[in-house]
Amino acid sequence: MWKKSEVSDQTATGQVGIKKKSKVPGVMITQFIDEIPEGKSHPDFIRKPIALTIQEGKLAIFKAIVVGDPVPNVTWARNNGDISDPQKYQTKFDPNSGEHTIEMPNISPDQADTYKCFATNEFGKAMVTVPFHINKCGTVCAVCSFINQWFDFSLMHFSAATDPNELKAVLKRKSKVRPKTEARKDGEIDPKFWEILLSADKKDYERICAEYGVTDFRWMLKKLNEMKREREQEQAEFVKSISNLKHIDVNPDGSASFELDLNLLDASSRIFIYKDGEIIPYSQDLEMEMKHSLNQVGKKYIFTIRDLVPDDAGLYQLDVEDVSVFSTEFKLPMVDFLVKLKDVKAMEREDAIFECVLSKPLSKIMWVGKNNRLEQGDKYDITVSEDKLIHRLLVKDCMQVDKGIYAAVAGIKSSNAWLIVEDTKGKKKPRNTTQAGGAGVDLAKIAAEQQVMLQKERDERIAAVKTASAEEEAAGAVDSGGSASSPGDCSRAEKEVRRDGSGDTGPARSVTDTRGKDTGKDSDSRQNQAEVMECETDAMTTAGGFAISFSFYNDTVYYYNIQINICILHRENRLMFESVMKTFLNITDLPEFDPDDLHKFSKKVIVKVGQTASFKMPLPPQDPTEISWFKDGTELFDGGSIKIVKELNQSRLQIKDCLQSDSGEIKIQLKNTFGTAEAFSRLIVVDKPGPPQGPVEVIDSSFSVIELKWKAPSDTGGSEVTNFLVERQQVGKSMWKKVWDSSADRLSFRDRNVSHGKKYIYRIYAENSEGISDPLEIEGIMAGTLIYPGQPAPPKVVSTFKNCINLTWTPPEKDGGTKILGYQLEKRKKDTNQWVTLNPSKEPISALKYAVKDVSEGSEYEFRLSAINMSGPGEPSSPSAMVCAKNPNIRPRFKDPVGFMVVRAGNSIRIKVDYEGSPQPDITWLKKDEPVSPWVNIINVEGSSTLVIPSSHYSDSSVYTIMAKNSSGQSSFDIEVRVAHQPKPPGPVVLEQVVYGKEKDDRLHYMVAERDSNTRVWRTIADRLFCNTYTTSVHPGREYHFRVYAKNDMGLSDPSKSPTWGVNELRVPLVTRSPVMITLERPPSILVPLKFHSPPRGFQLYMTCAVRGFPTPHVAWYLNNVCINSNNSYYITNAYGVCSMYIIRVGPEHSGEYKVVAVNSFGKAECSTKLKVRGM
Repeated sequence: MWKKSEVSDQTATGQVGIKKKSKVPGVMITQFIDEIPEGKSHPDFIRKPIALTIQEGKLAIFKAIVVGDPVPNVTWARNNGDISDPQKYQTKFDPNSGEHTIEMPNISPDQADTYKCFATNEFGKAMVTVPFHINKCGTVCAVCSFINQWFDFSLMHFSAATDPNELKAVLKRKSKVRPKTEARKDGEIDPKFWEILLSADKKDYERICAEYGVTDFRWMLKKLNEMKREREQEQAEFVKSISNLKHIDVNPDGSASFELDLNLLDASSRIFIYKDGEIIPYSQDLEMEMKHSLNQVGKKYIFTIRDLVPDDAGLYQLDVEDVSVFSTEFKLPMVDFLVKLKDVKAMEREDAIFECVLSKPLSKIMWVGKNNRLEQGDKYDITVSEDKLIHRLLVKDCMQVDKGIYAAVAGIKSSNAWLIVEDTKGKKKPRNTTQAGGAGVDLAKIAAEQQVMLQKERDERIAAVKTASAEEEAAGAVDSGGSASSPGDCSRAEKEVRRDGSGDTGPARSVTDTRGKDTGKDSDSRQNQAEVMECETDAMTTAGGFAISFSFYNDTVYYYNIQINICILHRENRLMFESVMKTFLNITDLPEFDPDDLHKFSKKVIVKVGQTASFKMPLPPQDPTEISWFKDGTELFDGGSIKIVKELNQSRLQIKDCLQSDSGEIKIQLKNTFGTAEAFSRLIVVDKPGPPQGPVEVIDSSFSVIELKWKAPSDTGGSEVTNFLVERQQVGKSMWKKVWDSSADRLSFRDRNVSHGKKYIYRIYAENSEGISDPLEIEGIMAGTLIYPGQPAPPKVVSTFKNCINLTWTPPEKDGGTKILGYQLEKRKKDTNQWVTLNPSKEPISALKYAVKDVSEGSEYEFRLSAINMSGPGEPSSPSAMVCAKNPNIRPRFKDPVGFMVVRAGNSIRIKVDYEGSPQPDITWLKKDEPVSPWVNIINVEGSSTLVIPSSHYSDSSVYTIMAKNSSGQSSFDIEVRVAHQPKPPGPVVLEQVVYGKEKDDRLHYMVAERDSNTRVWRTIADRLFCNTYTTSVHPGREYHFRVYAKNDMGLSDPSKSPTWGVNELRVPLVTRSPVMITLERPPSILVPLKFHSPPRGFQLYMTCAVRGFPTPHVAWYLNNVCINSNNSYYITNAYGVCSMYIIRVGPEHSGEYKVVAVNSFGKAECSTKLKVRGM
């Protein structure tokens, strides 16, 4: 018997025993002093040892991780006995993981006890207890596991002071639904029918009625509504609302669950779960691995059943106190896979198909892909054959993301296979409707054979049922005579067999009452065996007793029945369990590991980030077991970076591309019907460390030194920190400078290279063998005390406008010993008390002036400012004078108006003049000092005025005057507008010239050009002729051609050509002589130089000269010694030596000295003139 020892927990003399609460449940902390110095801490557990139940002869390990400053001293102890024997107890410490362990190899029953772990330093002590149980055989383990579940369930619902009668009543609770062992009267409807209907959807009513043989649908609905009203009234005493009911179903991970949202009136109300009317224990602690668990997340309650077996099928009910809330029926079809899934290899964009054949027809099974439930849709096509034996899953348009494991789940059976998608190596492949995969056998033939077998079994069952019915009738007749028992006395197993139509009733079960007397008969069982166990408990202290009966089954004929009497004894706070085992033939042992392999597996695996971690566990020959891998208590599944290989004699786990977060405890679990075996290891992924811990403590910040202190990083990256690095940046500058590099044992730094009043930013890094951590950054530490600048003078108003006020100011007399960085300006609107900041202090105004644009026209404002140095902004100045945001009085003034313009007749005239003035001036347009006609459009907008004449005539040629007048004065400006047609060419040149199409234009004139047979170039011989005649001299012996042009302000017309003036017929014939070599090469020369021009502003301008030379010289034009050949404002031509430059409209920018330079290979010639624009 395990006894509980009395252990005192007294503090030393002079110490204060202050009890503290740990974040880890079950840890007791005693603090020795009232106040712990800053940076120090009492011991605490961040990972406590867990309770162990291990088979005799195995290796037992307790692990713990503690924290505290100074580092605590860890010791181990046990209640009854010592741990000084090094052969039985070995304590170790791993500095890399921080784990304290105690190992007990080849454990014996006398080592079963309650063990304690103590962590102590000068500021306190932390202590945790952990029970250690040792099993001698698999039977005891299974029995204890079941008893512990009932015991934990009772602890969750009752305190130590609970009346034993109440506890006994709870364990004997039954729901309103009668268990299967209770018989029903003829014609009576199974109560399960109504419980299922009360929680079912309306669409399922017809199916449920057909299943239970109810045909009067109207009567059923009427009674169901009455029952619902009664149930709602009962629920109103404990429940506010019930919603989101989800019936029980199998999950992809192999468990089953149902859930609902439940809002209780009293959160302390007890919740009971029933299966087929019998109460079942469950766990509410996620860390407890019970078969049944009820987890609460907010208002949502989730009930889960793990490790599904056929006996888990039945009706489940959830009750709050004595009121039923939710019922759901769980059906597990007893089906197996005749043809299992096979691996499929498909190309990208191809379809993949998985096929299987079941042993019994099912209308629907669950398909799982990569641990997710699959549904019918665009991606997946799920089909079932007519006989419901062949099930298919079609994965459409396979891509790389679709590869992985796919499974078919039918009840508690499943079959899985791989889908492998082969890459097309970057080529875009079109959609392919072909199908890859399949079972590879004739599924229809297998299904047909199974149909025949099922029909044969069905016929045999029908015959067996008929035979059993005849026997029951005969037995009933005998019983009426008093010589036989009633059918109601038959065992539960026999009734189930008859309901299933099977003739095999199996071995009989014997039942032992609470006094230990055998009331049953068993011809095949061994002699009754009894075993008495004792264990300690702190839960119940009152007298009383109750009994628990349960049975164990497996897939073979092995079967036994157990009844346990539990007596709760008041003395010594102990529970005594008496178990009587009967009718068993064989009990399978617990799964186990080889001790050597277990020792190798327990060693840590250390890898770097990005590498692959591998774990391997050899498996000794034993009965079939379920193998699971876990990391930090979370089960791992094959897929992604995790690969799990399960072979006949070993199991391997690979974690690819490891990250720092992958570090943790790795566990392999073997599980069979009678229990589990676990082995632990640890994965350490080495990476660069985490940043040092803050907050950083500023020890000193004087004018000459800044001293900092920090804490070591909480995450060392799996390897020891070797040193710390410190970088510094002065506020306002962009460069970072490395200022310190020291070993890891120094956690402080003194910076002596600082300037008074300057602010500095520091970054602290931790470094290990894998690299440098991310920085711990400290913002803005100033060297010395803060000395703010003095008060500046009030700002002065320079000018005001309706949307802007210009201010200026002078620096303060006192700058606080550091440079003035800038100023912060504030404004206040009249009749308000709020000062509004115009710029943040982190963005100071560096200049001594500022334009305030955030103002409203007509509002009055006053301003003040503060000087800013390294310490911050100083005291604000006195307010400025109140000023109104409005434009100043300005006499009207025109902005760059155009004084002359030429418009083609028929086009619109648009004269736009920009002006400024305050207040807004009045605009008036005049034509020859008279108001313009009403049909002339005047468009006035702020700052400009436009005169528009849609279609111009010669009569619109005139001088237009714009007048602007306000209270500050008056201004005017004249614009000359000339309307003209493009001149037409004059008529042919004869003795008397006739000009066609002459228009009335006082500026029309003529230009005459000549070309003779000697020079063969056109040259102007007369210009600006206002008459129709011109006389020129000619040379005898030459042939002449003449052209006459008409010109006005719009430009030149096309020429009128004269007839050829002939050569003298009486000239003396030339005497033919011998040929003489004549060369035409000559340097450039200026034949006609440039002339001075003085056109009015806005007029066009022609400037020409004549140049001769061979080869043809290159001619360049210059304005003030700057070449203008490539300037688009000038139109420059060179036709047969006549060099011309045309300006469409001259302006001030065209005034200056113009020069023409002609250059060829024999020399250079140049000429120049000046251009002066009138009206500038």
